[in-house]
Amino acid sequence: MLQLISMSLFAALVGIVSSMIGVGGGFLIIPILVLLYGFSMHNAVGTSLLMIVFTALSSTFAYARQRRIDCFLGLIMTVGSIPGAFIGAYATSLLSAKNLASLFGVFLMFVAVNMFVGSGEEKERKRFRLWGWLRRIRDSKGAVFEYEANIVLSLIFSLLAGFVAGFFGVGGGAVMVPVMVLVMAMPMHIAVATSMFMMIFTSISGAATHILLGNVLLESAIALGIGIVFGAQVGAFMARRLKAKMLRRVFAVFLVIVGLRMALQYLF
Repeated sequence: MLQLISMSLFAALVGIVSSMIGVGGGFLIIPILVLLYGFSMHNAVGTSLLMIVFTALSSTFAYARQRRIDCFLGLIMTVGSIPGAFIGAYATSLLSAKNLASLFGVFLMFVAVNMFVGSGEEKERKRFRLWGWLRRIRDSKGAVFEYEANIVLSLIFSLLAGFVAGFFGVGGGAVMVPVMVLVMAMPMHIAVATSMFMMIFTSISGAATHILLGNVLLESAIALGIGIVFGAQVGAFMARRLKAKMLRRVFAVFLVIVGLRMALQYLF
């Protein structure tokens, strides 16, 4: 019982961070399950994926109330990211991941620098002014977000992002949020909220697969889910009160951690 309670507490902390920056949280929770609770890697991944379903649903509910999700663009990008993830997962059986993982880790750190030093979203939006369809979202507090949505770019880069996520086993948000902010020129707050919405579909498909494979420890997943639901609500609440520049920098720090892990895990 104490173990399940401690899992819920860890999950709540992970949920706060995950919901704030639009990622699933598997990168944080899997090492905790393996190192602190003795899970096998397969069980940790499967149980974590089921937990991410709760993260995505809880965060999406919170962001939906804030009216900060671009559902249309999220669904369009999901059309590309899901097949991309399947292709990427299949490619792991054909290609060696050692050097590619290290290079991708370095690439993520490069993206992190761009996210961290970015002066804001207004300059980024102007670069794509002639390329996209103007999107306008007014949130529940009356704040207005305007940006360009290029459907072709959305599909191309979501396919690539899905491939990378499937090949390297990283959460979709770690790839999709930079794509939406740096390539699609979406405001950071909208990108984070839309990323969590997209994660509903990818996490459910992944969790279902692992359930069929027997990799999910249901009791632990429920404990993690309880904690993550609470944490995700708090994280969405905190994200709303952060300025876009600060939110970008929080996400950049996360990317550095992910990038370092990927760059180093195949070298030692």
